Amino acid sequence: MTNAKGYAAHSAESPLESYAFERRELRGDDVAIDILYCGVCHSDLHFARDDWGMAAYPVVPGHEIVGRVTAVGAEVSHYQEGDLVGVGCMVDSCRHCQACDDGLEQYCAEGFTMTYGSEDRHDGTLTQGGYSDKVVVSERFVLRMPEGIDLKSAAPLLCAGITTYSPLKHYGVKPGHKVGVIGMGGLGHMGVKLAKALGAEVTLFTRSQGKVDEARSNGADHVVVSTDDDQMAAVAETFDFMLDTVPNQHDLNPYLQSLKYDGTHILVGQLQPLEPAVMGANLIFRRRVLAGSLIGGIPETQEVLDFCAEKGITCDVEMIDIQDINQAWERMQKGDVRYRFVIDMASLKDAD
Repeated sequence: MTNAKGYAAHSAESPLESYAFERRELRGDDVAIDILYCGVCHSDLHFARDDWGMAAYPVVPGHEIVGRVTAVGAEVSHYQEGDLVGVGCMVDSCRHCQACDDGLEQYCAEGFTMTYGSEDRHDGTLTQGGYSDKVVVSERFVLRMPEGIDLKSAAPLLCAGITTYSPLKHYGVKPGHKVGVIGMGGLGHMGVKLAKALGAEVTLFTRSQGKVDEARSNGADHVVVSTDDDQMAAVAETFDFMLDTVPNQHDLNPYLQSLKYDGTHILVGQLQPLEPAVMGANLIFRRRVLAGSLIGGIPETQEVLDFCAEKGITCDVEMIDIQDINQAWERMQKGDVRYRFVIDMASLKDAD
């Protein structure tokens, strides 16, 4: 076992605090990684606060990990000491179901093992995430950082990036398509950038007039303020796709009405029941599709890293020290970040 240091929540009410724990010894297919940067995802807060009823404590959050390989197991063939790598939202799966065989481990029939808060499939211990100085992960779930990519802004690509890239690719967004992106947060701003890079004409839907300039600076061709009935009426039956990044309950019907026939509305943020109710007529009379999408498999996550490196796409980040993580969570709840916090793990050396 290896001594590790991180920040953990010990209950749904407690703040994150310094926490010493142990990482496992290397298995044959394991890669040991010193963590350089870790993105801060709203899911970290939801899990630690048990908003989804699935928390296990103590929990070290963090599933947007960028680091450097320090050691490898005897069976590892793709990585060596010194390589720059990433780890995203999952660290294992059954590896034998159809989804896993297809490189879609996020849809593993037995459920994927989360980077934190899951039971390890081999020894039953609780997985702990990237708000820490080191991590040990099977090489199958390790990503290679492409040459030239900015490591700080690459961290959120392992969640926010792949969560928006995967549905755009799966549903075939290409040049000539009109894509609406709903919400201008960590997911939404990446959705705008990626859809634009895929050649689509992109419109950002926001409730706030204050987001108009931000959306345009991130590449949006158009902006619709969704609280303005006239603006919404003007885009009725316009779009091929809607990428819905809003995490809270909201009325889908006005956005469905903005889709062409055969249009697709893709949910990537909202896990709660759909309220108010979706009108069946908004689907049936235009053969529209209401769909969902969850992160991406390991091959596709590598693909989005390589794509972003090639296209020069970065996530907009604000760097913080680990000692400021509780204040960052408070700011994140208020929407006071543009658009992703990333922790510089060098600061952990000075933590109590």
